Amino acid sequence: MTPTSTELPGSGLTSSDKKRLRRIGHSLTPVVTIASKGLTDNVLAELARALNDHELIKVKLSVGDKEARQTISSDLCQQCNAELVQAIGHMVLLFKKADRPDPKLSNLLR
Repeated sequence: MTPTSTELPGSGLTSSDKKRLRRIGHSLTPVVTIASKGLTDNVLAELARALNDHELIKVKLSVGDKEARQTISSDLCQQCNAELVQAIGHMVLLFKKADRPDPKLSNLLR
């Protein structure tokens, strides 16, 4: 038996999950902007809070070239235990399932 949606390598999300999250994330505005100072403790704390509250967040990366943005986005995912849903230009869409999602704050439950 084959599953109806394929699981992407290195990810706990299926392609249909990512498609659904991209559709929801399209209308979101960035909640955090990462600039020249990079991933400071305060930025990581704010990202952790935002992921816990909203589950799906958009982050703006105002740093260097494409390679620098890819490095920072992979570091973000590792340090926050989040899944990279999409990366286009200077924007990345991150997802982390909350233990106890709040229907008033979660971007997935509204």
